[in-house]
This record gives sequence, C-alpha cells and structure tokens, in this order.
Amino acid sequence: MQNLTEFPGNATFHSSLSVIIKVCVVIPFFCVFLCCIAVMLHIFASHRHFLDTTRYILFSYMLINDTLQLLSSVLLFLFVMGRVKFALVYCVPLLFFSTATFQNTPLILATMSLERYVAILYPLQRPAAWRSDQIWIIILSLWLISCIFPIIHYSIGKRDPAVDILSTPVLCKSTLINSSPIQGLFQAAVSIIFFAVVAVVILFTYIRILLETRKLRQDKVSVTKAMHTVLLHGFQLLLSMLAFTHPITETLIVLHANWLPEDISFFNYFCFILIPRFLSPLIYGFRDQSLRVCIGKTFLCCSNKVKPSVRGKLQDNLLAS
Repeated sequence: MQNLTEFPGNATFHSSLSVIIKVCVVIPFFCVFLCCIAVMLHIFASHRHFLDTTRYILFSYMLINDTLQLLSSVLLFLFVMGRVKFALVYCVPLLFFSTATFQNTPLILATMSLERYVAILYPLQRPAAWRSDQIWIIILSLWLISCIFPIIHYSIGKRDPAVDILSTPVLCKSTLINSSPIQGLFQAAVSIIFFAVVAVVILFTYIRILLETRKLRQDKVSVTKAMHTVLLHGFQLLLSMLAFTHPITETLIVLHANWLPEDISFFNYFCFILIPRFLSPLIYGFRDQSLRVCIGKTFLCCSNKVKPSVRGKLQDNLLAS
C-alpha cells in the first residue's frame, strides 16, 4: 500500500475534511451551551429573589465564568483549525484569559461549598462577606487569585528573539508560549495546588455538614440538601480535573489506535474541556427545584408565544385562498 505522502492532493483533502468535521461538532455543541446559559441568566435577571441569595449569585458567576472560558477556548480552537496566524500581542491576552477562567472554576466550586457550610452552621451569625450585598468582595478576590498565577507563568518564560511581539505572525497555541521547562513545572505545581486545596475544602465542608445532621433534630431536609449540593461540587471538581488526564489518554490512544496528533488533541479538548464545562452548570441548574420551575415556565411561555403566531399565519393563508 502506497504512502499518502505520495498523493499530496489526497492528503490535503482528508486534512480539510477532518477540520470541517471537527468544527461542525464543536460549533453546534457550543451554541446549545450558550442557549442554555442565556436562559438561566435571563431567569436570574428577571427574578429579583435569585439576586438576593448568595448561592444563586455565586452560581450565576460560575455560569459567566464558564461561558467566558468556553468562548476563549473555542476561539483558540477555531484559530488553530483555520491556521490563522497573528502577532503575540494579541495571542497572549487570549491565552491568559483562557487560563485564568479555567483556574477560576475550582475556586468558585470551593467558594460555593463554603457558602453552604456557612449557611448551615452559622445561619444567624453569617459573616458580612457572605451576604448577598457583599459577596462581590469574594468574587473579586477569586478573580485576583486566578489572574496572578497566569501572569507569573507567562513572565518566567523565555522569548524567542526571532519572534517580534508586535509584528511576527504565529499560530496561537499554548505550546508556543509554554515552551520553557520551568513553565511546565510551574503550571503543573499550580494545578496540583489548586485542585488539592479545593478537594480538601469540599471534603471538609461535607464532613462538617454531615456531622451537623446528627446534632440537628429539626430542618434536616435543608441540611441534607446542602450535603447533596457539596457532593455535586465534588463531582463538578472531578469533571474539571479530567482536563489533566490528557497525558494518560494520549498514551492509551497511541498504544491502541493509529491517530494523528491533532486528532488526539481534539479528542482531549472535546471530552475533557468542552463536555465537563457543558455538564457542570446544567446538572447544577436543572437539579435546583426553584430554577427548574422557572426554566420550565420560560420554555412554556416561549411555546405559547409561538403557537398563536403559527395559528395566525394559517388563518391568513386560509383567507388569502
């Protein structure tokens, strides 16, 4: 059997077809995610009582953060698929934004677990920072923490003297910026610390709430719901940690399948970046009874608005005939 390199036209066709398939898979998936997030954010904006509750404010913040993270990662994906090149001055901010929002996710999960812990153990003596009108202080602190490490990460790297930051067009990939070994070690250390701390926080809050259920004789329903919520945050953390399993999946794929490197990268991106970010807010949102009722009413109102318009068009067609 002859090598495909002997047929450059055939190889180019297969490469173009592969790019088209990948884009056609990612874009509809991302559009569905945006529609679901838009519905949830519309509900939060339309119902004042959601914005007066700390838990829902943090959840809406998580929705916005995941949307920004997916938006930046999908843009980077499209640039790489289209072989679009531009200067580092535009590439680095996009990579920085994607990294910061990615690291912000576990911090939000830890904060939401701590919020449940404070609400259950200190319902009448809640600290001022955990109140709905002061929670923005914690949110700004999370953004500050998630932005500090990417700044350090990109500052310790060595720049190629042949690449001009303002004019040299490059393919915007993280491997281009993270070429230094010390950057790889720093990124691995930060990721381990981030997720280890969050795992300890979630485990601590779950155990404390579990012990509290044995003391309380009343209102055990709300405590049980809080336990389930903390468990859900642990599951969300597990989904987020799947992004760091790509070395294992790459090894397994190489051993059992003859995939191209770009196909392996796409598999890891779709399974361990897109899907966890898509499932995490949906599971949390549709699990909440109050939010689920509002989502049902929103879709019901949309269907009721569509039906009269369709009925009116049918009547106009009958009259015209």
